[in-house]
Amino acid sequence: MYTTCGESMRYIVLSRLTDEGAETLKEKPERVKEVNQELEKMGVKVIEQYAVFGEYDFVNIIEADDPAVVMKAMVELASRGTIRTVTMPAIPVDEFLEKLKS
Repeated sequence: MYTTCGESMRYIVLSRLTDEGAETLKEKPERVKEVNQELEKMGVKVIEQYAVFGEYDFVNIIEADDPAVVMKAMVELASRGTIRTVTMPAIPVDEFLEKLKS
């Protein structure tokens, strides 16, 4: 369900490794899972994660109860200098269609 506070909301996070991030991943591939655990401690649950070709390196589907929690987590990740992200709220299509009808 798409909500702005109080209930879980899903987001799509597109991420691109910096040169430093690519080097870290090469040396320590398990770092991806460690970051997911860190996000959990911040209140962000990683639902699905894909490595992809193209402009981005990963597509992540995450869930959190509060958009500010997501923003704080993304700032924390960016401050490390290993990754840059684009984060978008994700509205289930059925819910979107219902909103269009009302």
